[in-house]
Amino acid sequence: MSLLKIRKSSGEPDELEASVAQELLNLEMTSTELKGALRDLYITAAKEVDCGGGRKAIIIYVPYKLLKAFNKIQQRLVRELEKKFSGKHVIIVKQRTILGKSYTRSNKTSGPRPRSRTLTAVQDAILEDIVYPTEIVGKRTRCKVDGRRIVKVYLDSKDQANVEGRTDTFAAVYSKLTNKQVSFCFQ
Repeated sequence: MSLLKIRKSSGEPDELEASVAQELLNLEMTSTELKGALRDLYITAAKEVDCGGGRKAIIIYVPYKLLKAFNKIQQRLVRELEKKFSGKHVIIVKQRTILGKSYTRSNKTSGPRPRSRTLTAVQDAILEDIVYPTEIVGKRTRCKVDGRRIVKVYLDSKDQANVEGRTDTFAAVYSKLTNKQVSFCFQ
């Protein structure tokens, strides 16, 4: 029954994915406020990431077309899932595709690769997904003398009370997904 809440393109869901799908199904059955919204929603994958200091985060991948529906209920859904998976932060990210520079279209369609599928566009969109519902106010790239780059992301200060405890998790998850170092500030 919980397999209705996860649709993988290949292979069987692992233990973590099955447990997340089962919790989504349980929420749909028990929660009156989330029941209607969760009916048509499903996930494509789930992954656990170590955030350092003994903390772990669960990244839930959702289909590109369903993210708007997930965003409507994201705060309530994340709160409920964090209760179920005690001590772990839950982050919802869209499943995106990166097309390489040598991408060629089929004979039916022509043109260059879409800008939304480039590496930098996908990484920027992942950053937006990770910090949602907080808005990114600005970004600065700091280049150190030894060649390292650190991206400083300025978040909206009105959400500082809600997000301040999660910024380390955001940085660890973004680093794991993109191999880029990032630090968060409020402005």
